[in-house]
Amino acid sequence: MIRRRSFLKQSAGVTLGFFGLHRLIENSLGDQKYENQVPGYGLLEKDPQRIIDLPPGFSYKIVSRSGTKMHGGLFVPGKPDGMAAFHGPDGTITLVRNHELSPEQVFDGPFGLRNQLKSKVPGSKFYDIGKGAFPHLGGTTNIVYDPNSDTVVHEFLSLAGTSRNCAGGPTPWGSWVTSEEPGSLGKGQFGAKGHGYNFEVPSFSTPNLADPIPLKAMGRFRHEAVAVDPKSGIVFQTEDRDDGLIYRYIPFEKGNLSAGGKLQALCIRDKKTFDTRNWENAGGKVVAQSDVLDVSWVDMEDIDNEDDKLRVRGSEAGAAIFARGEGMWYGGGSVYFACTSGGELKNGQIWKYTPSPYEGASLEEKFPGKLELYIESTKATLLERADNLTVAPWGDLVIAEDGPDNQFLRGVTSEGKLYTLAKNRFNNSEFAGVCFAPEHAILFVNIQTPGITLAITGPWERYAKAS
Repeated sequence: MIRRRSFLKQSAGVTLGFFGLHRLIENSLGDQKYENQVPGYGLLEKDPQRIIDLPPGFSYKIVSRSGTKMHGGLFVPGKPDGMAAFHGPDGTITLVRNHELSPEQVFDGPFGLRNQLKSKVPGSKFYDIGKGAFPHLGGTTNIVYDPNSDTVVHEFLSLAGTSRNCAGGPTPWGSWVTSEEPGSLGKGQFGAKGHGYNFEVPSFSTPNLADPIPLKAMGRFRHEAVAVDPKSGIVFQTEDRDDGLIYRYIPFEKGNLSAGGKLQALCIRDKKTFDTRNWENAGGKVVAQSDVLDVSWVDMEDIDNEDDKLRVRGSEAGAAIFARGEGMWYGGGSVYFACTSGGELKNGQIWKYTPSPYEGASLEEKFPGKLELYIESTKATLLERADNLTVAPWGDLVIAEDGPDNQFLRGVTSEGKLYTLAKNRFNNSEFAGVCFAPEHAILFVNIQTPGITLAITGPWERYAKAS
């Protein structure tokens, strides 16, 4: 891992020192093979800078690196994770980006090695300033990027004092819901408050900090990602546990998540506590790729708890079990989500949920939502440990891997065929935060360690036409 001292020696550009350390890392890597189910896709050219391999005609720009200075004198935090892109003023793009940090990870935090810069943030803007010298270091940063000049206009902290912000999701009204995935839901050694909540962050285009208000009605658990159905305003949520659930939050006021609402867990109709994982030690293969299942929902009680047993009570009430629900995104009338260790080989599953035309209303009983096993990986060369994902403007999925070997970005066509889009040439760190810019042919993605945010451009129309 490149620590802050290394980054502080660098200029705004990528230096030889950066690459020198990388070459030492790369010597320890294998060269995992990859393949494609779509003719003409998947040929990757080796990057001479050894950051990311891309198809012919594509290029990238590093737009952010952890450890460099941002607005107000704070450091760009490390461990960038989930992310989304929004319209900004004057043709700019605003990225809202999570950071999966715990209080002890001061090397990667925004406040310096001794948290000496934390006084630059008003105490009221921390959700959990912690005990003594150890505030919680998760949260979000915003990047305002000008695609015309390929420059960063602003980069600043936008949420402070939360824990291990892993993923989340964009809302139709232009904000980002960031999700905590703490190791413990309680206060812990360093904390003054409990964790395991969602928070809403505006897509600020000028330096500002969100009010750190936990959305407690959305449930307290090891959150991963969310997706909002723009028609109903209902928010779907994943849980990163081996025996996690899929939840939905029905807000009392559409578009106002803080006004309260009802939390429910997904069930497979007429199949109590259905185990979707297809694991040999958990009932074996019970659902095949392309199977479509009718869905019902069960109300959740006692949702603001720190015992991390919400999923246990939900499964006892009949909710279906999923294998490490992670990335989730709405697109084309459906919600797609990844189960990182699902499937017979534990290589990962992608599920597709199509909401009822009456989602959350009484007629839903008669016209239920549909859940389809969209992809189950049977070969690591095609897909291994799906994590964050997004829906491309032309309808394909783009999936970031978090596996044990080399990491790839994979694409999935509307016919469910897999292809390879990119390879992390830098190291074995996961890809995260994959998302497309609105109305621009740019794909943004993070390499989580040492903390790099990339903007990828190229002939995306090639993929759009093929789909």
